[in-house]
Amino acid sequence: QVQLVQSEGGLVQPGGSLRLSCTASGLTFSRYTFTWFRQEPGKEHEFVAGIKWNRSTYYSDSVKGRFTVSRDSAKNTVYLQMNSLNPEDTAEYYCAASSSVITSAVANKESYSYWGQGTQVTVSS
Repeated sequence: QVQLVQSEGGLVQPGGSLRLSCTASGLTFSRYTFTWFRQEPGKEHEFVAGIKWNRSTYYSDSVKGRFTVSRDSAKNTVYLQMNSLNPEDTAEYYCAASSSVITSAVANKESYSYWGQGTQVTVSS
């Protein structure tokens, strides 16, 4: 049984940093692409960042230069380091995994079979 377990989010002041983690079990970690999405109430999932099995990374324009996605095969864990946070980053964040995502579809939520439970990130003073 595949499980993606996310760390807790939290409340962060504007300009602050936060690191999210997503630990996978029940799958061959090295073969999977992992991607972070976020969702605000009443809106669609928004692509944030993804990392393929070969460590190629992809970012949305809104987070490029501020967020970093990485993976640790020894821990079966994917991270999202978020710096210079602003109120527009407030959302529920989800990690997702797929073993068969082509590069052009990394940002497409329909590409992913497995999802974490979500974690709330709130950026506010």
